[in-house]
Amino acid sequence: MEFAVLMEYGWVLLLLIALEGLLAADNALVLAIMVKHLPEEQRKKALFYGLAGAFVFRFGSLFVISFLVDVWQVQAIGAAYLLFIAINHIIRKKLGKEKDPEQKEEKPKGFWATVFKVELADIAFAVDSILAAVALAVTLPNTNLPQIGGLDGGKFLVIFAGGLIGLIIMRFAANMFVKLLQSRPGLEVAAFLIVGWVGVKLAVYTLSHPELAVLSEGFAKSPAWKITFYAVLILIALGGWFFSKDKSEAVEGEVCRENG
Repeated sequence: MEFAVLMEYGWVLLLLIALEGLLAADNALVLAIMVKHLPEEQRKKALFYGLAGAFVFRFGSLFVISFLVDVWQVQAIGAAYLLFIAINHIIRKKLGKEKDPEQKEEKPKGFWATVFKVELADIAFAVDSILAAVALAVTLPNTNLPQIGGLDGGKFLVIFAGGLIGLIIMRFAANMFVKLLQSRPGLEVAAFLIVGWVGVKLAVYTLSHPELAVLSEGFAKSPAWKITFYAVLILIALGGWFFSKDKSEAVEGEVCRENG
């Protein structure tokens, strides 16, 4: 594999790790709230089943999508879905319609009912994660590795590695990312803006499909579009960091003003 291609694959993998980390933290927080009413021993079991389900659904989704990735209708549905979840999340967040899951009043569910609810959430998380990963990797150059499903072997391995790292983060490093999201809440909005922007990337790829030919077939893989995509993505990430006020610093400043 040429050095330039290797660098491009490495860059996409780093992006996937960062995006998976933020999404995994959000997912882990939701799962923790779902199981918090259970006794500690059952809580651990429910989270273990949740992690196992996340593994199965995530890689099941990857294998299914790998066979359908070149079907433009599937690409269009994926792009629309990513745009929908990004816009829906941001609107709900900004309009204050997203209730704190901890404040929702509902009857505590039994162990297996909770596990079932966790597995349903895992399916949604798996679809979000794999679609975003496919949209990022699909325009990468092909490698000499054998195809897996409808995907080039190199692209499949990058998506597989990103999904696996996401699961590891959900299991071992989620608390760190949750604290980061809590201290800088703007990062959550930035993460979903990135998901929406990735949806735009998949939409561009769809419109470049030979059966549609709304855009020229080479546009989605052109250097100009790739530079534009990554430049906007970096700007979103930097904006999320710098324009998100650190809550701990804000609280300290408020305390100082009150004491002063």
